[in-house]
Amino acid sequence: MTTTRPGQSDPSTLSGLAGRSGLELIRAIATGEASPPNIARLLGMEMVEADEGRVVFTLDTKPDFSNPLGTVHGGIHATLLDSAMGCAVHTTLPAGVGYTTLELKVNYVKAITLDAGTLTCVGEVIHVGGRVATAEGRLTDSAGRLLAHGTTTCMIFR
Repeated sequence: MTTTRPGQSDPSTLSGLAGRSGLELIRAIATGEASPPNIARLLGMEMVEADEGRVVFTLDTKPDFSNPLGTVHGGIHATLLDSAMGCAVHTTLPAGVGYTTLELKVNYVKAITLDAGTLTCVGEVIHVGGRVATAEGRLTDSAGRLLAHGTTTCMIFR
């Protein structure tokens, strides 16, 4: 029987991906070898780049993301940033080591209109220690304009 700690996936559910490092697992998702997480499928997020300490997601805006003001809901910004920064941390972890977000800080710089097209979110690791990791993220529009940025603190389960 496999046991997991909070924040870790059950390796038996990863369809043959158990034993891979965080970078190998994240790259498998980016290349389509492994299924993306459900949240990525739900929103239409695509992981387009995955290197050690750096992950890039894209997302096309759509009317389903609107808030009462007619712009993209701030939860979309936060979800993109949390995903990119968390996955960037994951790329630095060895096989069998998990993590969870302890803190997420988002700075909203500019409203995102529903016709903004493709958004790009880059997450990059700042520090990985024995129990805590930090990362930063930037969310931009197709013209490269900054829309939001953030930081995260993640707890590592070794």
